[in-house]
Amino acid sequence: MNTKQIFQYISYLQYPLMLIALFYAFRPYTYGLGLKPETSYLLFKDINNVLVFMGLGISFSTLQDTTKTQNKLSRKIWENPKKGKIAIFAISLMTLFIIVNGLIGYFSTTDSKLKELSSGIIILGIGMIGLLKSAIEMFENHRKDKNVAIEKEYQ
Repeated sequence: MNTKQIFQYISYLQYPLMLIALFYAFRPYTYGLGLKPETSYLLFKDINNVLVFMGLGISFSTLQDTTKTQNKLSRKIWENPKKGKIAIFAISLMTLFIIVNGLIGYFSTTDSKLKELSSGIIILGIGMIGLLKSAIEMFENHRKDKNVAIEKEYQ
């Protein structure tokens, strides 16, 4: 077993982490979405847990083998140079937006609930940085225009 396979197996931890995030996403519905004053703290806590576990899940998903695509849609995106660049640009903007908002929220508030929420947003943003790195690797490994040029060099 090589190192790449070990990381591929570790990447499967993304699924239980995303399920935990999903659990925390639906949990506020059981106690009224923070409409009662005594449950508003629980709402912020659950939202923070969703962000933290989503960030961790995304981080673990970036351990997958980037030389393989998972489905036809991702193959269509990463093989096309134009679509791949658009996808990387969109992921970059989302990552920047998430991290900047998390940092602004963290440093501009004195409320402990919002500070915790901002920490969760920052963790999600860090996970998105890993996703961006994987997207760039997928694009480099699968784009047809670059791979055709490389194949012509070796012929």
